[in-house]
Amino acid sequence: MTLHNRIALFRAERGMSRKELAEAVGVNNQTIGYLERGDYKPSLELAMKIARHFGVSVEMLFSFQRFEPIAMSLKRAGDEE
Repeated sequence: MTLHNRIALFRAERGMSRKELAEAVGVNNQTIGYLERGDYKPSLELAMKIARHFGVSVEMLFSFQRFEPIAMSLKRAGDEE
């Protein structure tokens, strides 16, 4: 089963490098790259550390279903107003 994630999106939003995130959660910066590409599934502990670092729930970062594109989310939010 594929695990999708939004790590790169959250990093970019905060202007954070892979190395900075890796240092913050105690892993190698290559691990962050593997996670972002979907080449590696995080342990529960690592997923929770990353979520805590960004101040969001694990479900905001990881999902077994593809995340809706941000543009679609923004369009839908605009239509609701």
